[in-house]
Parts: sequence; C-alpha cells; structure tokens
Amino acid sequence: MILSAFLCLVPACLEAQNMIPVAEGWANNSVNTAVFRKNSLASFQDTQFIAFYNQEGYMVLGKRQLGEKEWKLQQSPYKGNVSDAHNVISIMVDGDGFLHVSWDHHGNELRYAKGVAPYSIALGEKQPMTGETEENVTYPEFFRMPDGGLFFMYRDGSSGRGNLVMNRYSTETKKWTRVQNNLIDGENKRNAYWQACVDPKGVIHVSWVWRESWLVETNHDLCYAKSTDGGKTWLTSQNEPYTLPIRQENAEVVCPIPQESELINQTSMTTDENGYPYIATYWREQNSAVPQYHVVYQYEGKWQALNLGFRTTPFTLKGGGTKKIPISRPQLIVGKGERASLYLIFRDEERASKVSLATCRQIEKNEWQLTDLSAFSVDSWEPSFDTTLWQEEGKCHLFVQNSMQIDGEGKANIDPQMIYVFELDSLVK
Repeated sequence: MILSAFLCLVPACLEAQNMIPVAEGWANNSVNTAVFRKNSLASFQDTQFIAFYNQEGYMVLGKRQLGEKEWKLQQSPYKGNVSDAHNVISIMVDGDGFLHVSWDHHGNELRYAKGVAPYSIALGEKQPMTGETEENVTYPEFFRMPDGGLFFMYRDGSSGRGNLVMNRYSTETKKWTRVQNNLIDGENKRNAYWQACVDPKGVIHVSWVWRESWLVETNHDLCYAKSTDGGKTWLTSQNEPYTLPIRQENAEVVCPIPQESELINQTSMTTDENGYPYIATYWREQNSAVPQYHVVYQYEGKWQALNLGFRTTPFTLKGGGTKKIPISRPQLIVGKGERASLYLIFRDEERASKVSLATCRQIEKNEWQLTDLSAFSVDSWEPSFDTTLWQEEGKCHLFVQNSMQIDGEGKANIDPQMIYVFELDSLVK
C-alpha cells in the first residue's frame, strides 16, 4: 500500500545543541562522508571511536570518553586512495573492546587491521580475514552481534557483476570464518547493492536493489532477506526458506520499482525494538517528475511504502561512478517505545544543503516535521551515525563534515574541512 504524505510544520534552522569538533579532514570528495560507511563512529561501553582521512590521505583514528569533548587522535601508517569516493573507512569494536578497521577498497585486495589492545587506536599489521575471495573487495561493512562477535560484508566483483560475501568474527577464537561465499548472486549479469542491520535479538536483515550494469539508471526493485541463525540460512519476510545463493528469480521483491526511476542504491536500513524492518531510500514514482524520500517497512506481515512527499525539485540519475546529487541518501532511525517515531536524516539543496531532520510522530498519518540541524551547508555530505550507541543506549551521534563531490569521481580543490560529531540525543528519542 502506498501512502501519500503532507507536511505539518517547517521550523527555522536549529543548530545542533552539542556539536563537538574533532579535526580537519580531506573534503575534496565524499570519501569521508558517504552514507555506506559502516561505521564512521562506533562505541563500546564508555568509549567512542572515530575514523577519517586527513588531507594527505592517511587514515586517522580517534577516541574519546562519552560525555567529554576532547578527542585523542592518532595518524595510522595506512593511506587510502582518497581521490576515489568509494574507498571509505569502516570501523567497529568487538565485545572485548578491540577496534577493527577496513579501508581503501574499490575492486582491490582486502585491507584490514585490528587494534593492538582493547580500546587502543594503534593498529597492528594489515592481515587477511579468511584468505579466500579477498582480491576484489568493495564496500566493507562491520556489524556487531549481541554476543560481541562481528559480521563483515563486502562485494566481491564489480558494479553490475558482483556477489555478496559474509565473514564472522568470534571473540572466543579471535578468528574470522567464512559464512557465505556468495549470499546474493549476480550471475555475472548484475549485482545487488545492499544495506543491512542487526536487530536487538541478533536477527540479520538485508535489503537490496538490483543493478543491471554499471549505470545507476539500471537500479530496480527493492528486495529483502533475513537470517535468524547467524547468517547460515536465510528466510523471506514470510519465513519461507531461501535456496542459496539468492538470485533475481527467487528474491522476494517487497517494493517493485522499475528501472529509470531515479532509484538510488546503498541507503539505510534499521528495525524497531520488535525486529520489524524499515528501509529508507528515494525514487521517482511514475506519475511524478520529482524524486521523493520513501520509507518501506514491514508491520504484522505486510509491507508498506510511505512517500514522504515534501520535495519539489526534479532531478535525474544517469551514468556511472560517484554522482553529485542534489540530495543525500538518507539515514533512518526508529525511536524507542510502542508507537515509535521515525527520524530521517538527510541533506537537500532545497534546504541549502544543511544537515536536516524529518520527524514523523504517527506513522499511520505520514506527517513529517522538518528541522535544519546546522546553520551551514555541508555540500555533498551524507549521514552516518554511531549505530551501536543508538541501539544500546538510545543516543544518536552523527558524523558531519562539509565535503564537495564532483560528478563521476571528480576531485574538488577546497581546504580541509572540520569534522564534527553532532549529538542529537534531545531530538532523536
């Protein structure tokens, strides 16, 4: 069922109450600020970690005590190809307090290292995980499980010709093992651009769009799968078992979307406290010229799609490489409680490219209140936040930096820009 939205209120700009400066970082493209960084921030107990590239392309790691404003920063010996916005840094902390880092991938060998001690931001030597299918890695993502172990997901292959690989890290053995060599199979014809999350019960949720070539306009259809046993077996939303690997012919399409709909790939996914999945993305409906943010979610066995409907400016998505797009891919947070609020974090040229928040208090009414969180433009920034801190403590901390993306892997020429952590605890509950 497709529901239409209307806007109930548009307040003036609201500077984030707690805007914590970190340091200046590379800003000549969106490599520090892409939405698919899983994660830019990660917390364990009372310590929060951060990662970014500096102006020389070195990976910088940092940590602070939660509640304090001073960061301890350390430049690592590792560099990344910062001229390519795909080559993001992903971090996570395991249940023993060790930092895990993966960086600088766009179809190259795995780059992975681990902290030398609990809570340390000094990394050991670069090392393999399993040593298998690690020569052509893109889009590294870490997820922490309730038992303190980690999942690591990445694409093996290339745009339009790739498969999804999953590894599992055990805090008992301190080793990585392969869970899925090829969870979602592109059959050498296409690839799945995914987003994933782990709910409070440890269920792994994955959703994706298919892309038929390297061209973004060939994105189509929103699909879904989940695993209740640590990624070994997979189910549809109706608890029907998948035959693995998942292919286009047996994938559950939860929201049909045709090609050339300005459908974006690699956005965000989360669940509520009961484990119901919510997916945030954008596309243009067939009777409109304007791409709109949408929230696709499951409730009591049925899938619904909310058209947020507050945008007014048309644009088209065409071509390959990292695009300069007038809106960001969104992040979605589902509030705590029985009748949870929805919080969509985004950036839009319609709002002077500020950090913006859309809040829905009653999902059945699909009414959204818009608030700008920054007084300044963040240009090509996309949101990423501390997912572990939100899930475990209900606190929302957002990585923010002004960055400038030139279309198609171009490189801007601007000075390093300050990185901030926006603490949104009073706004996102």
